[in-house]
Amino acid sequence: MVLVLVTLVAAGCSRTSNPIAKSSPTPSPSQLTWTDCGGGFQCATVQVPLDYSHPNSDMIGIAINRKPATNPANRIGSLLINPGGPGASGLQFMRDDVSALTALNQRFDLIGFDPRGVGQSSPVHCLDAAQEAAYDALDSVLDDPQEKQALIDADKQFAAGCEQLSGKILPFLDTVSAVRDMDAIRAALGDAKLTYLGFSYGTFMGETYAHLFPTHVRALALDGVIDPSLSANDMLLAQTAGFEQDLQAFLADCKARTTCAFGQSGDPYAKLTALMQRIDANPLPVGNRTLTRSLALTGVAEAMYDTGEWTYLGQALTAADQGNGRLLLGLADFYYTLFSLDSFIVISCLDRPVPSDMPSYDALGPAFAKASVLFGPADQYGNLQCAYMPVKATGQVGLLTADGAPPILLVGATGDPATPYAGAQAVHQQLAGSVLLTRQGNGHTSGNDQCATAAENDYLINLRLPADGTICP
Repeated sequence: MVLVLVTLVAAGCSRTSNPIAKSSPTPSPSQLTWTDCGGGFQCATVQVPLDYSHPNSDMIGIAINRKPATNPANRIGSLLINPGGPGASGLQFMRDDVSALTALNQRFDLIGFDPRGVGQSSPVHCLDAAQEAAYDALDSVLDDPQEKQALIDADKQFAAGCEQLSGKILPFLDTVSAVRDMDAIRAALGDAKLTYLGFSYGTFMGETYAHLFPTHVRALALDGVIDPSLSANDMLLAQTAGFEQDLQAFLADCKARTTCAFGQSGDPYAKLTALMQRIDANPLPVGNRTLTRSLALTGVAEAMYDTGEWTYLGQALTAADQGNGRLLLGLADFYYTLFSLDSFIVISCLDRPVPSDMPSYDALGPAFAKASVLFGPADQYGNLQCAYMPVKATGQVGLLTADGAPPILLVGATGDPATPYAGAQAVHQQLAGSVLLTRQGNGHTSGNDQCATAAENDYLINLRLPADGTICP
């Protein structure tokens, strides 16, 4: 089952301006008790209402960690960071990537957090490990009625598992609630205003924060921008086209490199399509596991996130073409380590409504096939799982404004597959006074690009924005 990590599941809604009601005041900040949790980090828990419409009822804990500023004499405050998802752990991201954040860490306490429903913050559960492995491997290219019914049954099983294992918290794992948690974290840290760096889905959290709490913003840098005005199927269609664009770039690169054996004879796109068809007909055994077409497509898609993985993908395709699926399965496995599948689906489903009738999904076939011969048929029914969720969406599709907030920095890449560049351009128009920095190139987000990172750091530290329209080559 191919999933796009930053898909915001949304469909069937008219576009409206300012769809999210302005927030009620943030509850009084909870007292933080910091403990040493190794590696130079301190950990704490922020208590927040499970249901913000009943703030004096049940509470849940939001797990945070802190890497104190290394230049305390010139400390500015705290910097919250979200790596994306939904479903990615901010705590783990901070530990894994803190070495790349040295310049920011000099002036800020770096704050990672697991949003509600994720990691150590009341995580949602829907499937056990064996069920999730089967779900990931299930063919999402519905070639016949049996495959369609198998997908429907699996999606219904997923929804039933969510209700059975996490029914109490299930209705309250939406992004708006998570953003209100962010304001509670800000208050608990003692910061008068929020400084925030959000990647991918984290940009949607940042946009929502600026909409709900515009006067609480010091600086927001949003890298890999999501357009909140797109419906689910339109967003998924744009992502499908984005992955196709990067796939074409990869195959051209492979063909141009003599070290990439997969591209040295014939049409590599035709070879790849034929390989996937062969894997569908005869999945490849890998030890006691099996590489299905769905897992193979996930492996290919995973390598589109980072051009540094293209060499490895070329090797994986060459091996799979020779009957060895180990490397391609490894890419798929890596993809599923980046986030919680349960959290990803539940949060996405709560954020935006989807069509509940099968004909709506059946009708998407031609558009998705046109967007990508390879990925389109696998993505066509990607939003169907939300149709069976026991809790319906509370969010809406629509434009988000941030009237009263200071200028916001948006960073978009021309070849970003998961958050296509058009999203950054659209949000630039929606957020008055925002500044758009463009990175020319492939791969998801610009955290590894020195030019973009320098601009983000300068803004977050010095509140100095690049000129609007700046291009990082």
